[in-house]
Amino acid sequence: MLKLATIGVYGFDAESYLERLRQAEVRLLLDVRQRRGVRGPEYAWANSRRLQATLAEARIAYTHRRELAPTTELRQLQYAEDDRQGVGKRSRRELAAEYTRRYTAEILEAADLDSVVAALPNSGRAALFCVERDPEACHRSLVARRLVEDYGVTVEHLRPM
Repeated sequence: MLKLATIGVYGFDAESYLERLRQAEVRLLLDVRQRRGVRGPEYAWANSRRLQATLAEARIAYTHRRELAPTTELRQLQYAEDDRQGVGKRSRRELAAEYTRRYTAEILEAADLDSVVAALPNSGRAALFCVERDPEACHRSLVARRLVEDYGVTVEHLRPM
């Protein structure tokens, strides 16, 4: 059975992030961010080059799956809803319904998920990676749900301890 995890950045430091990946036996990190940087010095470790170097040292493969990232326009739609509700990106608990609908129609329906499934390791698991702490607040949960529904992949959402 193919296994998948999801993980964000917020709430982790570099050490706890890597430890959480190890505990979940992650062998491949699938970066689904459009921009592969994170604002703030406490998250500099998650910027692409640093993260890739850390993962390589830990023998965890890395792949950027930009085609699964939301467009700038979609992100702006979510930010507008966050503003309307008075929540910040780091404290969001769920995705806006319109964002979910459009991400599914514009990104997920066009994505080659066969190639994602084909890349999943036979032992251990892969992890979909973005920034939000909670998967319900991030498009990675939409990708994970589709992989469960269409391919029978099992999913574990990794959160900070």
